Amino acid sequence: MEYIYIGKIVNTHGIKGELRILSDFKYKDRIFRKGFNIYIGKDKIKETITSYRHHKVFEMICMDGYNDINEVLKYKGENVYILKSDLILNKDEYLNSDLVGLNVYVDNKNIGIVKRIDKYPAHDIIVIKGISREYMVPYVKEFVNEIDLGNKKIIINNIEGLI
Repeated sequence: MEYIYIGKIVNTHGIKGELRILSDFKYKDRIFRKGFNIYIGKDKIKETITSYRHHKVFEMICMDGYNDINEVLKYKGENVYILKSDLILNKDEYLNSDLVGLNVYVDNKNIGIVKRIDKYPAHDIIVIKGISREYMVPYVKEFVNEIDLGNKKIIINNIEGLI
């Protein structure tokens, strides 16, 4: 089973067992919903979401079987995960972790491999480790032409000054 980190429980909210999760996960709308299973802490304790709402910068959830603040305090400060197999993505959607290690091509020339994906408010940035330097490419459809997980490659458009 492969787990995906989706956020951290930073606090409780109210007295009825609601939890505040700080998450920058890309596909929140698919996981923060009633009936979805999450896994909490390093032991990956399975819990089921019974209610969800967004409040300020937090994802607020209640879980099955918890109705009191004292029952959920044990989860404060814990990381939250989901099973990768539970997340349903469309054909053209990818997790950032799936892109790390892929070869990057511009004009049929390998310029390096994806080192990491950095998060910025406007959009993510693909950091590519090249032979002599690192490249930073905005992770938007205007720059990223094709992602092929099967062949482990990303094809990006050659825009003057980018590479």
